[in-house]
Amino acid sequence: MMSSFAYKAKNEMCRTQLSRQCCARAEAYGVLLYCNTFTPSEVRIITENPEFAARLPKLFHKAFSLKFDQLPEKDGRGKLIFRITDRDKLARVINTLGYDPQQIMALHVNFGLLEDDCCRTAFLRGVFLAGGSVTDPEKRYHMELATSHKQASREVSRLLEEMGFLPRSVQRGASSLIYFKQSEHIEDLLTKIGAPAAAMDIMTAKVDKEIRNGANRAMNCDMANVNKTLDAAQEQVSAIEKLRESRRWELLPEKLRQTAALRLAYPELSLTQLAERCDPPVTKSCINHRMRKLMEEANEL
Repeated sequence: MMSSFAYKAKNEMCRTQLSRQCCARAEAYGVLLYCNTFTPSEVRIITENPEFAARLPKLFHKAFSLKFDQLPEKDGRGKLIFRITDRDKLARVINTLGYDPQQIMALHVNFGLLEDDCCRTAFLRGVFLAGGSVTDPEKRYHMELATSHKQASREVSRLLEEMGFLPRSVQRGASSLIYFKQSEHIEDLLTKIGAPAAAMDIMTAKVDKEIRNGANRAMNCDMANVNKTLDAAQEQVSAIEKLRESRRWELLPEKLRQTAALRLAYPELSLTQLAERCDPPVTKSCINHRMRKLMEEANEL
């Protein structure tokens, strides 16, 4: 976990400054919709990322002017748990986000808090920090955002579409997932929400893959050409040996017999290489013409 690609991407996002209160609220909103528990009686956020854990208290203080009721142990490792259980604090969060406490169980996205582009970006950053993952691009291209709130997931998907992305959705057990498979969309979204270095890593991995694939294709093509050359040379050798065992051999022009002797001596060479061995050297076209004549003579036997 500590060295995962998603972990590094989240660390990069956590270095984004908390400046405007509206953006802090939008980011905290994204965290709440995609965290472990957000109900009228409890907020519970669990993470294994120390950078995200360090950001959360500052984020919620900036957004809602409150402190968590439970913080992780100072030297805590593994799962780091944050909780809000105080009724007044919970009511402040719910009211700030524009929810009716009686209807909060069916969470939707309050788009009134996300009118500015900076707030939309901050909101999606919070969504990813709490419920997002992205696969190491050396393995495959995959990014997903998971929440237990189905309606909220649908509306986040719509928000992404409005911002020019093409998300896909699927239900996995109790989790509603938004996911991306196209590297360009993953790069663009990571860049937008504060992880341009992670996006650049994906671009670099993609270029490396293309170079490796290109090299493999070239090698396969070279091997195919070598095999084709060897197969043709073997046919020519068989035809020449057939001619040598017949009376036609002595009737062949001297240049054809010289070419035949070269082929028998160098069965592995291409026609270009064979042409260079002639004395004097000839063109590939010339040597090809002579080989065709030899093959025709052999086929008439």
